[in-house]
Amino acid sequence: MAELTINADDVRNALNDFAASYEPSGTDRTEVGRVISAADGIARVEGLPSVMANELLRFENGIQGLAQNLDTREIGVVVLGEFQEIREGMEVQRTGEILSVPVGDAFLGRVVDPLGQPIDDLGPIEAEGRRALELQAPTVTERKSVHEPLQTGMKAIDAMIPIGRGQRQLIIGDRQTGKTAIAVDTILNQKANWESGDVEKQVRCVYVAVGQKASTIAGVRATLEEHGALEYTTIVASPASDPAGFKYLAPYAGSAIGQHWMYGGKHVLIIFDDLSKQAEAYRAVSLLLRRPPGREAYPGDVFYLHSRLLERCAKLSDEMGAGSMTGLPIIETKANDVSAYIPTNVISITDGQIFLQSDLFNANQRPAVDVGISVSRVGGAAQVKAMKKVSGTLKLDLAQYRDQQAFSMFASDLDPATRRQLARGERLMELLKQPQYSPYPVEEQVVSIWAGSKGHLDEVPVQDVLRFEREFIDHLRRHTSVLTDIASTGKLEDGTVSALESAVAEFSKGFQSSEEGGVRAGHEEHRAIEQDQVAQEQITKQKR
Repeated sequence: MAELTINADDVRNALNDFAASYEPSGTDRTEVGRVISAADGIARVEGLPSVMANELLRFENGIQGLAQNLDTREIGVVVLGEFQEIREGMEVQRTGEILSVPVGDAFLGRVVDPLGQPIDDLGPIEAEGRRALELQAPTVTERKSVHEPLQTGMKAIDAMIPIGRGQRQLIIGDRQTGKTAIAVDTILNQKANWESGDVEKQVRCVYVAVGQKASTIAGVRATLEEHGALEYTTIVASPASDPAGFKYLAPYAGSAIGQHWMYGGKHVLIIFDDLSKQAEAYRAVSLLLRRPPGREAYPGDVFYLHSRLLERCAKLSDEMGAGSMTGLPIIETKANDVSAYIPTNVISITDGQIFLQSDLFNANQRPAVDVGISVSRVGGAAQVKAMKKVSGTLKLDLAQYRDQQAFSMFASDLDPATRRQLARGERLMELLKQPQYSPYPVEEQVVSIWAGSKGHLDEVPVQDVLRFEREFIDHLRRHTSVLTDIASTGKLEDGTVSALESAVAEFSKGFQSSEEGGVRAGHEEHRAIEQDQVAQEQITKQKR
């Protein structure tokens, strides 16, 4: 009889294989982790070996969290709620989902938090579906070049820094220079398109408020409601009192809501106010997660934070539905320093920038757009033909005016040509002033800039320029069809120009300026400059 031998290694391996393959019947297998510490909006969790990056986790008290750091022994979780309610030893479960927000037309006119939950006390929102926050941007083949204009209603921007649908145009400047005012005015200017009922013209707006005072957000909402613009606008609010995690996620939530409409063939305008505070919130989250800091203590991937957000703004190809999402990110500078880390990052990502100068703002030049360093890299292709025709030399004229103005501060005697150029430049700068919450239709902008650039305001006193513009537009509306023709065709035909010439000549005769003598005094001043120029030429000839 053979001797029975037992190999201990074989027994151990068999038991290990059986234990690994054993599946108990009638029970669900769930991974459970436990909180080992929680502070400053960050929870550290042990366990959950199969958790994925950016997976949504749920604490036993119902609060959600976002898995960010996947270390060997623990997970760094951004708490999406009141982190003070998280306690050591709490049970944490996986959900198997990534963070998403509800989307749909029911969000128009509502104020929601970064998780898509209403915070305006107007009841629940019936969503059409959900969309992931971290959604991939459209690919190159899914895009189309920007070719449709998006009117802001501001003469200084639509004439010299035009914006097209699908463009990313940065609004940058110091605090209290009118950045939010430009964004809100742009939303207000979409009202006529919305009321037209034409899907091709309608623009749905998303205003993302990051790190703003709650009173400021309430003020923006009240302004939109007062002007009838809230019905086509969604506000995603993450006020200064929110945890850093919410402020970091808010722009992605707004972008997801907008992308739902964009992929449905509709047009969207999204405003991020502002991305400086989002970057600061992300820096706080990263430092609390103990990620290595880089320049200005920002993490190394802060560029990717903004690039993956802004690349989601696009003009889609016809095959994808031809929808668009136009982005107006806002960045706050300190002492007009555009060479800081975050401003240079966002400038390099976007398709142009509108730079607002505090000196211009304090000099009552509002909107305080610095035309010299503001630029639109792709919007020119989308500009209305009539506007392109009248504003072609405007930027150059204003640049020459600034140079001559700087020179005239040190020169006592100026030649007539320089004086004439200074006089026109001063009137053009006055013409570009615009009160807040009063956007101009594009046809009125065209007529206004045509009158200024063609010299029809040269003899009008500077303090009367805006009144001349307002009364001249009223005159055109009552006595001619010029404004209707420009609005319907988008062009400035020869016949329209002739009608404008006749109308401005007729109107100028009856215009009463605030100075004694009216426009006639301007005529005499203009004639004196011309006589002075003739005298200078005669002296030059005699010297020869």
